[in-house]
Amino acid sequence: MQEIGDMTLKIVVLAVMLFGLLSLFIPVMPGLAVIWLAALLYGLITGFDLVSGALFAVITLLAIAGSLADNVLMGTGARKVGASWLSISLALVGGLLAAVFWTPLGGLLVALGVLFLVEYIRRGDWRSALDATRNMALGCGWAMAIRILVGFVIIGIWLFWAFVL
Repeated sequence: MQEIGDMTLKIVVLAVMLFGLLSLFIPVMPGLAVIWLAALLYGLITGFDLVSGALFAVITLLAIAGSLADNVLMGTGARKVGASWLSISLALVGGLLAAVFWTPLGGLLVALGVLFLVEYIRRGDWRSALDATRNMALGCGWAMAIRILVGFVIIGIWLFWAFVL
């Protein structure tokens, strides 16, 4: 009977992780946090030993790094073509606030719109403002790709922990 309960737990945790992985395709969704929480829940229920604790520490570091990729890559993409830190900061804050009240995709669109508007006002040139906005969008795309890759790696580590150890 315990084997059925153990397998059920693993299936539920894997399902939550896969949901988190799918949510990574939506900008601003905390998919890595969902995957990390599922691994934490599994560890709390099954107990941590030295090896599983070390694997969970690696999972935690990967989740943090993957989550930071968003802001770093979006900002550096725009900064690379001369966008000011003020424009980037206002865009990120605007996007975050919009994501709270609208969908995450709406938050992304607001962030890009704010960046374009502030850069246009600052430079007076719509082409350079558009270039900064395009580079921020490309940075967002790269960040999403990195988060998805990190999500797969975390799930792979958890599968090793759950089914091999």
